[in-house]
Amino acid sequence: MKPTPDSHLGAFLRARRAQLRPEQCGLPATDSTRRVTGLRREEVAALAAISVDYYTRLEQGRVRASTPVLATLARALHLDEDEERYLYQLAGRTDDRPQRRGRRPQRLRPAMRRLLDQLTHTPALVLGRRLDILAWNPTATALYTDFAAVPAHQRNYLRLMFTDPTIRELDLDWERDARDAVAALRLEAAADPGDPELARLVGELSVRDADFRTWWAEHRVSSASYGTKHYRHPVVGDLTLDCDTWASPDGSGQRLMVLTAEPGTSSHDGLRILASWTARTPSNEDLHR
Repeated sequence: MKPTPDSHLGAFLRARRAQLRPEQCGLPATDSTRRVTGLRREEVAALAAISVDYYTRLEQGRVRASTPVLATLARALHLDEDEERYLYQLAGRTDDRPQRRGRRPQRLRPAMRRLLDQLTHTPALVLGRRLDILAWNPTATALYTDFAAVPAHQRNYLRLMFTDPTIRELDLDWERDARDAVAALRLEAAADPGDPELARLVGELSVRDADFRTWWAEHRVSSASYGTKHYRHPVVGDLTLDCDTWASPDGSGQRLMVLTAEPGTSSHDGLRILASWTARTPSNEDLHR
């Protein structure tokens, strides 16, 4: 039987996943129980946010890949530009291939740095693309975690919500807040679907956390820039904080997130205690990405 274009596509997908090591995709390192070289089908499906059955039929040449699926597969399989072009050619969708855009490294705006330095009595963070944490003040460290101890490439607000036990236990409304953060990332993904870093983040969290996988698949979006956080800090106790986020007007995507408490409340007193501990702690250096 003469090979079909779809069978060539399936062969390429099988070959490419066999070349990838699990740890390259944020998965546990290979162990003695792994029977396949490279990634399993279900791992590729999870990284690409598609069903295992659909991915299996793609490899078997029984279904034609849509353009959005090709885009997610290209990111999940870490294809370079030539391999991505080849993928679209095999699928017969050369004209649908998105053009890759160069992305400048994220650099903290000086104005954001100045604002952050002046916020000495309240927790504040600067968030960039993909909810990456670009900068923070000492009171934010006292409230959340030691961000400086987190590797730079892991310093992401959503990732820490799902993977850092300290932050997860701090949030009394973790499920609500985590779903809102997923919805915010989903909205950003729609604006820049070709961002490879965003694809890696989504793939990693899809594999590591069933809740994230479920909520991402719901396609809920949100641009909410304010709300109330309910935290239980191990030292200062319960905190009810207003969370407000202001976007930079320059189109950089950077946002200043500030948490405040009503004066005269126990939450306000708790923030003052946290701030007093960190009064002599220098703020972090801005993160260059």
